[in-house]
Amino acid sequence: MPDTPTSASAVDAAAQAATLRHGAFEDAQALFAGTLFVAMALMLFNQAGLLVGGTAGAAFLLHYVTGISFGKLFFVVNLPFYWFAFTRMGREFTLKTFVCVALLSLLTELFPHVMHVDYLNPLFASLLGGLLLGTGCLFLARHRSSLGGATVVSLYLQSRYGMRAGKVQMMIDGTVVLLALCVVPVERVAYSVLAVLVMSGFLWISHRPGRYTGG
Repeated sequence: MPDTPTSASAVDAAAQAATLRHGAFEDAQALFAGTLFVAMALMLFNQAGLLVGGTAGAAFLLHYVTGISFGKLFFVVNLPFYWFAFTRMGREFTLKTFVCVALLSLLTELFPHVMHVDYLNPLFASLLGGLLLGTGCLFLARHRSSLGGATVVSLYLQSRYGMRAGKVQMMIDGTVVLLALCVVPVERVAYSVLAVLVMSGFLWISHRPGRYTGG
């Protein structure tokens, strides 16, 4: 029985998806680069006394209150989200996310020993940091990974319900940053909100459902 146009199209689509699927080396370099970008952004925020949203923002708040290093707190805060990631996003996504969270925790512990900025304007830090965060998170999302917490939730809602990840991320991050008013000066919170808007706007524009077909 000859193939129908529909079945032929399905075969072609499957073959194209297999061809576009990322290899192990491609995944490794993207996950490392994305995590490195995010680590650089967090270094800028820490230097300028700014915050981010999600679990990173929660870890920053705890860091400012307790004095415990951000890297340790970030790793611990993300632990409850691994079960959600495993049950909703699959084993591969969860494993990659765990690796990226661990790597980010390590990099944020390492950076103060290898890099220091003597002067950093908070406005510049919020703009550059927001773009670095957005770029890093985009790298990870396109290789089926994340940095845990709010990113897991936003990617799940996008894949399951078609909600734009950037929009969800903006709402979650904005809430966390506004809670920082109890701990951080208003001026720093304002710059932090700007960073969240830059990052989320970048993701909102660049990471749309169905646009990217690599796996």
